[in-house]
Amino acid sequence: MSDGATAVVPVDLDGVRIDRALAVLGGLTRAQTRAMIESKDVLLNGAEVRRSTLVASGDVIEYTILEVGGDLIPEPVAFTVVADSDDILVIDKPAGVVVHPGAGNQTGTLAHGLAHQYADLARLGIEHRWGLVHRLDRETSGLLLVARTVEMHEYLQEELRNRTISRTYLALVLGHLDAATGTIEAPIGRDPLRPTRMAVVRDGRPSRTHYRRLAEWSDCTLVEIHLETGRTHQIRVHFSSIGHGVVGDRIYAEREVAGGDPGRVWLHSIRLRFTLPGGEEREAIAALPDDLRASLRELGEPSSGELPAL
Repeated sequence: MSDGATAVVPVDLDGVRIDRALAVLGGLTRAQTRAMIESKDVLLNGAEVRRSTLVASGDVIEYTILEVGGDLIPEPVAFTVVADSDDILVIDKPAGVVVHPGAGNQTGTLAHGLAHQYADLARLGIEHRWGLVHRLDRETSGLLLVARTVEMHEYLQEELRNRTISRTYLALVLGHLDAATGTIEAPIGRDPLRPTRMAVVRDGRPSRTHYRRLAEWSDCTLVEIHLETGRTHQIRVHFSSIGHGVVGDRIYAEREVAGGDPGRVWLHSIRLRFTLPGGEEREAIAALPDDLRASLRELGEPSSGELPAL
């Protein structure tokens, strides 16, 4: 789930349907809550819901507001098509582009650009996230999977829930990691002190991140990351929790580096692997963008390890 909000169900809403409770707690219309639930943008105590789900006092609702005040108006937005077929797209999203419309982002999103270039995605609408299967933060670049039919969207969403879609990232993190490979396993939820941020919290959702060290410099390390789960800001929060925040992260990183900062979060979704309904396996790779290449050139030759073919 992307950036959103959290609400705790009060006593006077105990036993009501979640669509009604969310409308009251979030100041939203029923049309908004219906669309958000149908597009899997609402979690109750960490689990997906239906509109008929009943809430209880003390339940925690996490939600991302999707604006549905009118039809999305297609407009040109920059992105690269890595793979294109009748029922699926793989997109290379540039840094700085928001994935879908929401509060504060009514134009210029990737969804607007997809609808401009592909009329079938415009017709899928908010109920199926304009074909978007998963998301990346605004500052993160790289690969996204997009379905062109309702059937493919539902299939790929189920694959994502079953963790059969493999997502690999490159990140430049602060300092030196003790182990060449490792796993960060720590629950992630809303930061109780700063609710606009995520944090490792005891009652958060189970989250697991695997990493492999590739190259080191005096002040930072390039790592390859495989996500087993896909929580909001998972990579950034997990590496910050072990004292190795992502370079360029102005929210979670503990400090800045002397060189190699690209002016945004140094995080790139470089590889996707997935299986189509008939059993055919697919892989897509996104080249490292110019700003991240420039930051590596600024760092020079690594003191240990070596750069992968980028």
